This record gives sequence, structure tokens and C-alpha cells, in this order.
Amino acid sequence: MSETVLDGAIDLLLGGSCVGCSRPGRLLCPGCRDELPGGAAPAWPTPVPAGLVEPWAAAAYEATVRSMVLGLKERRLLGLAAPLGRLLAAAVASELPRGSPLVLVPVPSRPRTVRARGHDPTHTITLRAARQLRPAGFDVEVRRLLRVRRGVADQSGLDAAERAANLGGSMRARARALRELGRRPGRPRLVVCDDVLTTGSTAREAQRALEEAGLDVVRVATVAATARRWG
Repeated sequence: MSETVLDGAIDLLLGGSCVGCSRPGRLLCPGCRDELPGGAAPAWPTPVPAGLVEPWAAAAYEATVRSMVLGLKERRLLGLAAPLGRLLAAAVASELPRGSPLVLVPVPSRPRTVRARGHDPTHTITLRAARQLRPAGFDVEVRRLLRVRRGVADQSGLDAAERAANLGGSMRARARALRELGRRPGRPRLVVCDDVLTTGSTAREAQRALEEAGLDVVRVATVAATARRWG
């Protein structure tokens, strides 16, 4: 069966359409899928939070990639997890040398937000990224090492200074998760993973909490970075 016929059947049965171009059928049509970037690049925010490790992103947060991120996050379009995971995998792996074990640490969401959405999109795409990286020779796993304290406000509409103030001291390493990580041989390298890099405040807070626990954070990796900070 051709992809065109298959897409038509999917649309007839499920009423689906591409999040990128609205073509009836798959959530991501072959054309939009083929236009997704295959690599990644450093994506420093402006201004740069002091001490932030090098952040990498696969795309600008616009057009199809933005629709994909929002589709998974807000509409629970789980079929977008795999292509988003591939983008995150590119941000993790680009110019990162093979070596000691690699641990991907998804940025935690507030429990209330996860309950409202019915899923944790950042954890989902991080798991998908790890699946992509293992066949490429990376000794990689995903661990939920961080938690968010109560009282952190929603970040929407906050500028860089307000985000930094809101997030300061907001994350803590999970004691049990740290003990479990400590049982494995070797000293792992950690990569903080998120869907979108905006001001870098969230990534920097995650990095701080992990480093405070004595862990080595070597990179921040995201699917996308906001367009005004891209390039």
C-alpha cells in the first residue's frame, strides 16, 4: 500500500492531519518529516545564564517543529514522540565523543502539570532519544534524577530575569535515584534534556541541582531553541 493511500485510510478512520502542513493522514506527513533537520548546533541563549554548560538544539522553535512540540505536550499526540526523540538524539550526540556511560536527565515537570496533561512529554522524548542513540554506539540510559519543589510558578510570560528568580533553588536531586546511580560502575556523564530552550534558566537550574549532588553535567540538549536565540 502506498503512503498516499495509507494516509487517506488513516484520515478516513481517525480524521488525522499533519501538524506541519495540515495534509490529511499522518500526524507528520512524509514531506514534513523529510524537511526536519538531521543534525544540531550550539544554541546559546541571550543573555547566557552564568555557568551554563554548552546547550545544543536540533531546530529553531518555529513552524513544523513548534507544532510538533505543542502537539505532543498540549494535545497528547503521542505519535509525534518518535520524530521529536530523533531531534533530541541529534542534540545529544552531535560532536559528543564516545566514552564513559551517558545518562540523559529529563527536566522535571511540576506534578500538577503532569497530572493535568496525563503524561510527561519531556520524559517520553528523552526515552525515545536514548533508543536512537544506543544503535549508534552510545552507552546511554535515562534517569529521573530531579524533582521540582512546590511553589514554582508557571513560566509563561516571564522574562529571563523573572524566570531565573522563579526557578532559583527550585530543583533537587532525588536521593534514592542518586543511590541507584551510584551503584553502577564508572562515572557517568550527564546531559540535561528538555523540549525547548528559551532563556536557559530551567536548564541552568537543573544543571545546578545535579552538580550540587556531585555529578558531571557535560551538555544541555533540547529539541528546539526559541528563534530569537537561534543561530
